[in-house]
Amino acid sequence: MICTFFGHRDAPKEIESALRLTLLDLIENKNATIFYVGNHGDFDAMVRRQFEDLSKIYPIKYYVVLAYMPRENDSPDEHTILPEGIENVPRRFAINYRNKWMLGKSDTVVTYVTRNFGGAWEFKQMAIKAEKYIIELA
Repeated sequence: MICTFFGHRDAPKEIESALRLTLLDLIENKNATIFYVGNHGDFDAMVRRQFEDLSKIYPIKYYVVLAYMPRENDSPDEHTILPEGIENVPRRFAINYRNKWMLGKSDTVVTYVTRNFGGAWEFKQMAIKAEKYIIELA
């Protein structure tokens, strides 16, 4: 199973324990082995922290999917990838393109959405329309 994550930039630290329990359930009970997460905001940072820890214990693969081409002095690591075709996308559409790419690759979407506007909400709606399995943390 492949999972991706969409949540508000300003997600509160208090949801991190619920996020960890959700990730443990996905890994231990639902055979999730591949995970995609962005790199913008508090929610993405929480997800990445959990994967850094959980990947030491479980045989999972997680990828931080970049929306922008790395700069010369950036040093991508084994967990950093770029979606195919992102190099041809105008910068102002890059996050949207990246998120659509992650959604298309995933079976399950974990969300933290508390308001009915913004990118996280829009991609939750797309996941619903695409009939993805959705786990809501909010």
